[in-house]
Amino acid sequence: MATPMDSASGGDSAAASCGERHGQAQLASGGSADEITFKVVFKKQTHIVSMEKSKTVGELKKSAEDLTGVPVSMMKLMFKGLLKQDQLTLDEVGIAAGSKLMVVGSTISDVLAVTAPVSAASKSTASAGSDVKRTKLSEQEKHKKVISKGKPDDVLVGIVGQQDPLPLQPLTGMVNNINGKVRLTFKLETDELWIGTKVRTDKVGMSQIQSIVAEPIVGHEDYHVMGLQLGSSEQSRYWIYWVPSQYISSIKRTVLGHL
Repeated sequence: MATPMDSASGGDSAAASCGERHGQAQLASGGSADEITFKVVFKKQTHIVSMEKSKTVGELKKSAEDLTGVPVSMMKLMFKGLLKQDQLTLDEVGIAAGSKLMVVGSTISDVLAVTAPVSAASKSTASAGSDVKRTKLSEQEKHKKVISKGKPDDVLVGIVGQQDPLPLQPLTGMVNNINGKVRLTFKLETDELWIGTKVRTDKVGMSQIQSIVAEPIVGHEDYHVMGLQLGSSEQSRYWIYWVPSQYISSIKRTVLGHL
């Protein structure tokens, strides 16, 4: 027969054993003891993130892309300054439970937000798919509206029938589809194309640009309409007008790696 002390001891043992099993179950279902929970803020929206401290900054950026829609190639992740070294772990850069990080950058939607509202006329044109395909870009309604406003005052000289290398300085004197000034800077050292407007500069990884379409402007064949496809569909094209014709081949070769 067990004494009262024996029974108490046995009960404590059983409780401890039960507690251990409960703790193990929690670890099995709720992640490892290495896991930390912190905040990622983007545009006044706070996301709660749980990751293991051994995960890298690069892995965190990929998770942040899923949460915010900001591509890693266009993202700045801030924590006590800019997090540049993707190979470092969260622990190594000092991210701990309760830390607050900030994502700075533009989503694809932000980049394409410069697209003017689609008019009823352009909607009807788009619905006639086969007709649109047979119509030159510069004669499509959505492009004609921009082109009809004329060349920008600072447009560069265009040359028909000539292929020139890209100049050392940015390409300027162009506009986007709300007639806002655009400059293109080709950052070969970082493999980025910087799309600059009056209000901001979007740094786009060249590998992110899926394709480039370009056609001469009817009546102004020394200039092109050019569309940079930033996503998987044609709807993600960023349109640029009054691109000097002599630079089109060099732009395609530089960005896409081939003609």
